[in-house]
Parts: sequence; structure tokens; C-alpha cells
Amino acid sequence: MIISASRRTDIPAFYADWFMKRVREGYFYRVNPFNSRQVTGFSLKPEDVDAICFWTKNPRPLMSHLNELDGRGLNYYFQFTLNPYDTTFEPGVPPLPERIEAMAELAGRIGADRVVWRYDPVILSSATPVSWHLDQVGRIAGLLNGATRRLLFSFCDFYGKGQGRLNRALTGTGITLEDIAAPELREALDLVARGFKAAADRFDLKIFTCSEEVDLAAIGIQHGACIDGTLIRELFGANVPSNKDKNQRESCNCAESVDMGIYNSCRFRCIYCYANFNEGLIESNCRKHHPDSPSLLYEYDGEIEIRTRAQQKKKKQRSDLRGEQVTKWTGRFT
Repeated sequence: MIISASRRTDIPAFYADWFMKRVREGYFYRVNPFNSRQVTGFSLKPEDVDAICFWTKNPRPLMSHLNELDGRGLNYYFQFTLNPYDTTFEPGVPPLPERIEAMAELAGRIGADRVVWRYDPVILSSATPVSWHLDQVGRIAGLLNGATRRLLFSFCDFYGKGQGRLNRALTGTGITLEDIAAPELREALDLVARGFKAAADRFDLKIFTCSEEVDLAAIGIQHGACIDGTLIRELFGANVPSNKDKNQRESCNCAESVDMGIYNSCRFRCIYCYANFNEGLIESNCRKHHPDSPSLLYEYDGEIEIRTRAQQKKKKQRSDLRGEQVTKWTGRFT
């Protein structure tokens, strides 16, 4: 069983102590983001966890706990999102030099193979044109030399509410956005991809796209995955399947995993973030965070079955045959 910590919020940056309490108690609750009454428990015991993938823009609050994770025999690696944007796009993240220093320190602690650099997303705008991205990726790759072995990148998605949030956030700034995935901008996309590949080659980085339909194989860039079953097998020797996670987008190649955390609870407030899709809920959820909650926010009065690795495997086999079955919790929130 692979644990994703998390697509929903930055657990290492804001909820490291909560996460460690869940590890010590040996379980957590996953809440359906569309129905908080649908709750499923999952084991965090080492014998049930093949690997944990941490997603973060600031690992420092969790780094003091790494010795304990190692002592408990838990396997883990980091997807470290390190972008060069200013506070217009990423209002809450630490300054770039601090994040570069943190990434180098993390790699020195656990090894560069277990720290994946995410340049995500590539936003094409009047303030961040193609030339700016190419300068930035080369500069940062040089500063990170030896701190990572992989570069994973994606292009900013212009769809639905996400585009509306971006446009609203940039109102009054004078910054205009361009959809780099639009057919008429294919030349710009290719320039970015070739520039990223050149920077990766210069510093001996493997390079992949994340959740992209565009085929860049001719440039030497393959489709990648964040929850990467192949990487997990290479790093830890874990016998994990490579089944594509059917709960993700069609273009996502991630292996099946279980996400921790709650959406709309990340204080970084990056304007492009799909996990913070309701501004009004962010402050409310952050205030409601309960350090003893198995799910991050809620308290529960009642018992919920905790799935082990074996139970999750059986559940998957049944759902493959009959379709996914969701257990509705019938206890009482307190």
C-alpha cells in the first residue's frame, strides 16, 4: 500500500506533528472530499505501508522527525515542488534561497535519489515568458546540483474554475496569461521542453512530464509519474504493482495510492493550486484543524475499520470485479 501525503494539502510544511501522531497511533482516516460522511480508515503500520510519497514546498517541519520514521522502518521519498515564482503566484512559500537550501539539506540527509524536483506548473505569462523559464530552470538546476536526480514538470492547466481563480488573482497586476498548451503556442511549448531537457542533460537529471497529454518523446522527455511504482521498487525493493490509479486524470500515470489530508487546508495559497479551490474554506479549515483528529479536521465518536495492506488488496480485487464500493460511516461527528 502506497500512502500519498498528500495531493490534498502540504502535510510536511503545515501538519508534520499531526502526521507523526498518526504514524505513532498507526492509522488515519481518509475522507471523501465530496461527502464527509464517507470515511475509510487505513493502517500506517510499517508492515502495511510499502512507501510514503511526501508532496511539499517546505519539508523543514518534517525533517526533525525523519530519524523516527527511519527507526520505525517506514520507506519514504519526497516530491519537492520548487518553483521560481514571486509572491504574485506563490504568496506564502519561503524565499527561493531558503527552499533551495532545504532541498540540499534534505538530499544530504536521505539521498538525492529520494528527492524529486518538481517544476510545477510552468505558467506562461507576460511576467514569466519562455525566456524567463529557461533562465530559471538552468540557474536552479545548477544550484541544486547533487541534490536531486530527477526533474518532473508540467504545464499550467487552463480549465474550469482553475482558470477563473488565476484570472481573479491577477486582476490589477497587469499580468496576462497564455495557455501554453493551446495549439497556436506549440512552438513556445517545444522551446520550453527543449530548454528544460538541455538543463537536465547539463546536470545529469532524468526528466519527465507530469500528467501531460503532449508527446515529447522526440525531444527525449518521457511521460512520468509522481506516485511512481517503478521508482519505489528501485528505491526500496518493494513489490508494488504499477496499476494506474483510476481515480486520477486520464493523463496521470501515478500508481494506486491512498491520499491523506483534506482539501482547502494549505496556507501557501498558490494561485494555481487545484487543492485550494474554495478561498472561504481555507481559513475555516485551518482553524478547525484538530491535532488528534485521524483525518486532520474532524473528531469522531465511533469505530471505523482500519484497512491493512492485505485488506486493501482484497478490496481492490473486489472493486475491479464489481466497481468501487464506498463505505458510509454512520457514527457521529463530535
